[in-house]
Amino acid sequence: VQLQASGGGLVQAGGSLRLSCKYSGGTFRSSTLAWFRQAPGKEREFVAAIRTDRNTYYADSVKGRFTISRDNAKNMGYLQMDALKPEDTAGYYCAASSTVILSSIRRSVAYTYWGQGTLVTVSS
Repeated sequence: VQLQASGGGLVQAGGSLRLSCKYSGGTFRSSTLAWFRQAPGKEREFVAAIRTDRNTYYADSVKGRFTISRDNAKNMGYLQMDALKPEDTAGYYCAASSTVILSSIRRSVAYTYWGQGTLVTVSS
């Protein structure tokens, strides 16, 4: 399985970006897809996840501003980010696994496959 994240860039505070994650080499529709982020000098943190039943989960810091979605026909996952803040600046990574249990959905160790990351910079 390979994941390829894209869509990062430089945006002003209050702006929007949409990240994409291309999944290949496995069965995407059977996998939970998640986004994590890591800012310089900080630990990687959970952002959002979407299960195969399309139930979604968000970190409190992005709830109401970010929307995760998936298109199983295209093997694609997305993270729509609105009302961006400077504190959203980070490298964003998509991750996938077919064996994630609900109690671990926010834990990075639960995910088997990872993309290379895409950088999001929000200026004030």
